[in-house]
This record gives sequence, structure tokens and C-alpha cells, in this order.
Amino acid sequence: MLPLGHADAAARAAAPRGTRVAVVQSNYIPWKGYFDLIAGVDVFVLYDDAQYTRRDWRNRNRIKTAHGVQWLTVPVQVTGKYLQPVREVVISDPGWAATHWRTLTHHYGKAAGFAAVAPALEGLYRDVAASQRLSEINHHFLTGINKLLGITTPIRWSSELELMGDRTERLLGMCRQLGAATYVSGPTARGYLDERLFQDAGIAVEWADYSAYPEYRQLHPPFEHHVSIVDVLLNEGTNARQFLKHA
Repeated sequence: MLPLGHADAAARAAAPRGTRVAVVQSNYIPWKGYFDLIAGVDVFVLYDDAQYTRRDWRNRNRIKTAHGVQWLTVPVQVTGKYLQPVREVVISDPGWAATHWRTLTHHYGKAAGFAAVAPALEGLYRDVAASQRLSEINHHFLTGINKLLGITTPIRWSSELELMGDRTERLLGMCRQLGAATYVSGPTARGYLDERLFQDAGIAVEWADYSAYPEYRQLHPPFEHHVSIVDVLLNEGTNARQFLKHA
């Protein structure tokens, strides 16, 4: 790996002018806002060096059923591993993928878009069933679902870059190495991000807006926006991209 200064210069030389960058921890089959963030930038970085957080979106997400919202959780080993980074988290039950696909088939088999996307989604579950690490599983679904949605943004790993300093300094360093003109962040980072450091480095900060999404043909009312992207895909099929803001 190049020293920071050299990596900085090389990345800036290779990056297109006005590059927009987002840096986010990987999530399991995340909601549509996550994919909107990917679609709205030029480079998307999975922050797999960040500490794994329990009972969070790293290894689980929600689907909509006739009985309300239900969690799908990838079982992982966490006992005694409270400080491990996301990239080190391993799976505790190899049968999880088959179980999740059976659950999706049960609850979405009558959805309007099921026939159109089920073969591709089933293939994603089948192909990832033997993976041992959560980061690999999340990356597999992100790239596969991006393809279904027609999103072409390249995905990088934070472990490919030099990481130094506190939380904001690390984010800034990644943006500098990637030649960012704009850092696009989710709104929850407002509580800790020091925008002045970005301003001093000549990098603009933009906050993602997750409001005012249109409703789609969700099987079971009342409508719920905050569910996995698979809910959009299985309900709307090939029309799913139309329900993102970056269509």
C-alpha cells in the first residue's frame, strides 16, 4: 500500500473531477435509502474496519408480512468479540441462507414482482450460502442487488485505504485518497461529524435525504417504508428502480 501522501496524489489523479464519495458500514439486504446513497455517488466505500455493532443493521433487516414487520437475522459469533471490526465477524449457523430464502418465498410468493426477480435473488442466496464472513455476505448482496437495480457505482473496501486518526479524520482521509470533491453522508452522522475538517480540506459535505419516498404495491397494509430492498424488488419486480430517488 502506498504511503498516504502518495496514495492521495494517485487517487486524485485517477478520480474524475467532482467525485462524490460515501463511506458506510455494510448492512444485510439494506433498505432502499442505502441503495439510493450508492446510486447517488461515484465511489461507495464499505467501512469494514469499523467496530461491529450488535443488534444493528450489520447482520439483519426487516421484511413486511401479513402479521407485520419481521426480522431476518444472519446468525454471527459475537460472544467475547465485542471489539471486533465488521470484517472479522463470522457466521455461526451455515443453514441461515436456506432459511431466509424459504421465509421470503413464504411471505412474498404472491407478490406482483416475485416471478420476475425470485430466480436472481434465490441465486444470490444459493451462491453465498458457504461464505463464512458477514462482510463477504453483505458485499455479495449489495453487488447482486445493484445489478438488479441497474446501479453501476463501484464499491471499495476501507481496508484498501490508509486509516488514521479519530472517526472524522478517518472519513476525511478516505475521501482525500479517493479524490473526493463531495462527501455524501447519512443523516445520523450529524451527531459526530466535524464538518470544519472537510471544509478546511476543500471537500463539501452533503447530507442524504431519505424523506418523501413514493409508495409502491406492498402486499400487506399499512404501508411501511423502512424495510429491506427485497420488499421493493419482490413487490415491484423490474420496476423497483423507479421507487428510488436516483432512478
